[in-house]
Amino acid sequence: MRSTRIFSGSVVVVASCLPLSAAHAADRQFDCIVEPRQTVELRAPIGGLIDQVLVDRGDFVSKGAVLVELDSGVERAATELAKYRSVMRGTLQSADVKLDFAKQKAARRDDLHRQRFASDQERDEAAAEKRLAEAELLEAQEARAIAELEYRRAAEQLRLRTLRSPLDGVVMERYAHPGEVSDTGDGGRPLLKLAEIDTLRVEVLLPVEVYPAISQGMQATVVPDPPFGRPCPAVVKVVDRVLDAASGTFGVRLEMANPDRALPAGVKCKASFPGLGDAMAMGSLGASQSSTDPHAARAGRIR
Repeated sequence: MRSTRIFSGSVVVVASCLPLSAAHAADRQFDCIVEPRQTVELRAPIGGLIDQVLVDRGDFVSKGAVLVELDSGVERAATELAKYRSVMRGTLQSADVKLDFAKQKAARRDDLHRQRFASDQERDEAAAEKRLAEAELLEAQEARAIAELEYRRAAEQLRLRTLRSPLDGVVMERYAHPGEVSDTGDGGRPLLKLAEIDTLRVEVLLPVEVYPAISQGMQATVVPDPPFGRPCPAVVKVVDRVLDAASGTFGVRLEMANPDRALPAGVKCKASFPGLGDAMAMGSLGASQSSTDPHAARAGRIR
């Protein structure tokens, strides 16, 4: 049902009632599912014998906590050796003392040469010994720097033998056990599967008619299926920019806090968007008021 008004040669169509979907959009609930914010498959960066797996399925873990340790006896020994070499000062002190002696000797030879008690050759030999001592000291300093770098490399190699949690979450699956050999690379078997559930994602499919009224930052209410029926506030974080023409839907991702990890992931739910009906009503009214007869509008512009 609609009414028609004519203003200055233009025909304006005014809707006398809103579409049913817009009028009741605020009351509609859409199917959704609660998922972890992220899931991570923990893999070993290097191959090795698994020494310990310190967590099991269902355990809560903190970011940085040790989860898996690979056998690291050889790496620990190499790290200790590299550390000892990095703090050795014997060669450096020897080169330093030798340089001091060479400087004193060269100074004495210069003094004697000025007094004509030393030949040019003796003075040049003392100067050459001083330069050689300086070169030996520089070589000792460079060797010390290389030893420190080798220690850092050995420590990093040792660090790779310990796998820590990259997030605060829960262990979803445990695939490895002590005594097994870890696989490396993307094709290798993961050791653990972790999920972050302190913040949850909610994936919702919405009909295309509500697309103009959905935007990032919009508030929503999520009601998990029983026995988790407590409504939870959520916020729109992602709105798909590609629609599914076959089903006439598009995807929206919400995020909601999960205090104390009370709500498990993997729960079906219903999502509603307070104010969605008003936003669609305003959009429908604006669209209807801006609908004009193209011939009349063109004539008005010509005048």
